[in-house]
Amino acid sequence: MTDRHGPVGVVPRQRDTRLDVFRALALLTIFVNHVPGQYLEHLTHKNFGFSDSAEAFVLISGMSVGLAYGARFAIGERLAVTLRILRRALTLYVAHIMLSIITFAIFAGGALWFGRQDLLSEINLRAVVDRTEQGVVSMVLLGHQFGYNNILSMYAVVFLMLPGFLWLYQRSAWLLLAVSGTLWLCAGIWQIAPSNFLDDGYWFLNPLSWQFLFVIGFVGVLRAKKKGFSRNPILMALSATYLAVSFVWVVFSWWNIDFSYGLPAVLTGFDKTFLSTTRLLHVLAGAYLVAVIPALSNWAALPLSHPLVAVGRHSLAVFIFGTILAMAGQVLMFVTGKNPVIGTLYALLGIALHFAYARYLDWQAAVIAQNAKRQGLKALPVKSDTPKP
Repeated sequence: MTDRHGPVGVVPRQRDTRLDVFRALALLTIFVNHVPGQYLEHLTHKNFGFSDSAEAFVLISGMSVGLAYGARFAIGERLAVTLRILRRALTLYVAHIMLSIITFAIFAGGALWFGRQDLLSEINLRAVVDRTEQGVVSMVLLGHQFGYNNILSMYAVVFLMLPGFLWLYQRSAWLLLAVSGTLWLCAGIWQIAPSNFLDDGYWFLNPLSWQFLFVIGFVGVLRAKKKGFSRNPILMALSATYLAVSFVWVVFSWWNIDFSYGLPAVLTGFDKTFLSTTRLLHVLAGAYLVAVIPALSNWAALPLSHPLVAVGRHSLAVFIFGTILAMAGQVLMFVTGKNPVIGTLYALLGIALHFAYARYLDWQAAVIAQNAKRQGLKALPVKSDTPKP
């Protein structure tokens, strides 16, 4: 079956702006969800299903990495590609540390400016305040993470696994999925995850679990690039039914229903840390329907100049910017008694600032390209956060 973009489910050879658009929507909803207590938070899709924007973001990231690196890990190029991947992982690590420091400064500044020392008991800050030396070391070693600041650390560790994923994929996509799925299952059953240093428990987003979703996106987009996704009526019906059940379950708060039958929580629970099956299937069901139903995906094939495309294209920079805005928004909500009207106005302003910042990044790249042309150098393309091969 075909549409104006070619066969249904096939990824076009040119840059597919649909990935940028869906990534932008994930970034914007992550920002909204990270300023809790305002009205817009109730409109994001975490309120209508088992998964939320974090799952969508990791799935899309796996797809982007698949397009960037999937065909590049060839004999003779493996070392160069691995070094690029390690450099990207280091970038993500540095971004995480930088965000953690800025987050601490925002809350500490709020505590000083507004005379609200109780701000330092929010989002897991207190352990660092009380044990500064241990806290700083733990932050640098990723053994202590602030609330709402745990996506980049997980993503950096997943990126460190990428050379191994590429090596397995070259041998067999099914082998990669089997190894990744086994790791996800074992991590969930035996609660295997990086530990926190200053308190009990694990990382909020366990990379040993979340890597499976990343790998599914990686393998799925490469299959779509070659063969597309078939529109299987049974699979479509099952996906739609699952999304409907999830919608009803969440909207009517059926959380007291126990259907575990003694099975591990990773199979029957709703745990986000270990990415329970219920959450995993929810994001995959939605992604499958978007992939095979043109009406759900073609609207996102927007021109490169569209604001949503710009937000998605500069995903890392925009995510960092959005997290800083969200942390400032949390301080604002705290000192205003969680006033939902003020919070909603701030969230709307923050969304507008996301678009403005992405447009600024596009303008900055254009200026750099023009200066390079004047100096007789090769013009640089508009910078994107999509990993480059």
